[in-house]
Amino acid sequence: MIHTAILRLARFAAAFLPAAFLASAAAAHPGHEVQAGASFLGGLAHPVTGMDHLLAMVAVGIWAYTLGGRALWAVPSMFVLAMAVAGAAGLAGWQFAMAESGIALSVLVLGVLIAAAVRVRWEIGAAMVGLFAVFHGFAHGAEIPAGGSPVAYIAGFLLATAFLHAAGVILGVVAGRLAYTPAMRVAGGTMAVAGTWMLVGGQI
Repeated sequence: MIHTAILRLARFAAAFLPAAFLASAAAAHPGHEVQAGASFLGGLAHPVTGMDHLLAMVAVGIWAYTLGGRALWAVPSMFVLAMAVAGAAGLAGWQFAMAESGIALSVLVLGVLIAAAVRVRWEIGAAMVGLFAVFHGFAHGAEIPAGGSPVAYIAGFLLATAFLHAAGVILGVVAGRLAYTPAMRVAGGTMAVAGTWMLVGGQI
């Protein structure tokens, strides 16, 4: 039943995404300082200077750990891959009006998945986080500062993302070893609340 619902959600989202690419200018992503030029260090800092990105990327690692098996590497890898493609699209000038709402939604949904200990096949998990990564990647790509090296900037935020995923996996491992399952669920619930707040326009 859960698998069927998730598949329907994924199909709906896939049908909806093309309509969200609009010709309007993308708004600056909140929670990040504008930098003088694109650089590797700037890209490395970008995901960790916004609570929305930080929570979502750590959550991906935690959820990957709870899924286990192939999901442990496939789920984070899909996020990084999809974010790289979306980041390139943002750099190329594509406009995605729903990126901000999608980022907040990713924090909310990932928090719920962790809090409810939802388990799905690794392929479904990878597809879900890949969809969320599109929002994050576009926001990163669209905000690459003028000048410098955009390629270095992209490499920086991809590496930072991978580290945040690894941090989430490590948190999951530690919680699992110490039998802190309730704490993980509380953490997921907190992420869900934060995502809801972001979705209605709150700033963290």
